[in-house]
Amino acid sequence: MVLTLYRSRVSSPQCFVVVVVFFLFFVFFFFLETLKNRGKHSRDGYSQCRSRPLDLVFIIDSSRSVRPGEFEKVKIFLADMVDTLDVGPDATRVAMVNYASTVKIEFLLKDHLNQLDMKQAISRIEPLATGTMTGLAIKTAMNEAFTEQSGARPRSRNISKVAIIVTDGRPQDQVEEVSAAARASGIEIYAVGVDRADMRSLQLMASIPLDEHVFYVETYGVIEKLTSKFRETLFQWFEQLSFCCNCESQIMFLSCCLMFVLSCCFF
Repeated sequence: MVLTLYRSRVSSPQCFVVVVVFFLFFVFFFFLETLKNRGKHSRDGYSQCRSRPLDLVFIIDSSRSVRPGEFEKVKIFLADMVDTLDVGPDATRVAMVNYASTVKIEFLLKDHLNQLDMKQAISRIEPLATGTMTGLAIKTAMNEAFTEQSGARPRSRNISKVAIIVTDGRPQDQVEEVSAAARASGIEIYAVGVDRADMRSLQLMASIPLDEHVFYVETYGVIEKLTSKFRETLFQWFEQLSFCCNCESQIMFLSCCLMFVLSCCFF
C-alpha cells in the first residue's frame, strides 16, 4: 500500500525503482540485524536487556529419598538456573533453602551478588537426610529469606518475589495454609515434582494458573531440562524485547535515509 501511494506521486519510473530497491534493502538489513541480535543473546545465555530483576528463593528437598547422585543433579540444575539470570545487587538476587526434617538456609539474598560466588556456594550444599517438612521450609523462606534484612527489596521497588520448590515426596506437614499465606504476601510459587512427588501437594503449594506453576519430571536425571522451561516462563517477555534492544538507532538511521531518497524523488 505504501509503495502504491508513492508510485502515484513520484515524478518518474526510474525514481520509483530507486524507492523500491531501497525499501527492499531496508527490510533485508533489518531482518539480518534481528537474526544477528537473537543469535548473540542465544549464545550468551542471558543479557541485560532480557533478564528482569527477581528476588528468587529456591526451596530444595534433600530428604533421605533423594540419593546422593540425584542431589548432585539438583545442584547442576540450580547452577544452570543461575547461569540464565542477570545476578547483581540491582538485578536478580538468589537465596537457597535446604530442607528435610529440619530447614537450613544455605545462603540469603544478600550473600552472593555474582554468579561465580553463587555457584560455588551451591556446590558446597550437602543433603540433610531424613524427613520432608515442606510446609516448614515454605514458612522459613517467607519469614526469614524474603525479608528486607535478608536482602529482599522493599515493595516500593516492585521487584517480583519468586519461590521455586523442588521435591520428590509427600510433605509430612501441612502445606496448604502456609503456601496460601506466602502467596498472599506477594510470593509467586512454582512447584517442581520429581518421581514419587504428590501431585495434589504440588497443586496446593503453587500459584495459579497451575498449568504454568506446577512441573513434573520422572527422574532427577532429566531435571536439567526444566532450565529452558523456566527461562520461557520467567523471562519470556524480556527475551522477546531483548533482540530489539540495539535496533532503535538502526531504524532511525535507515528511516532518515529512506526519507532522503523520497525527498529527492519529490523535489
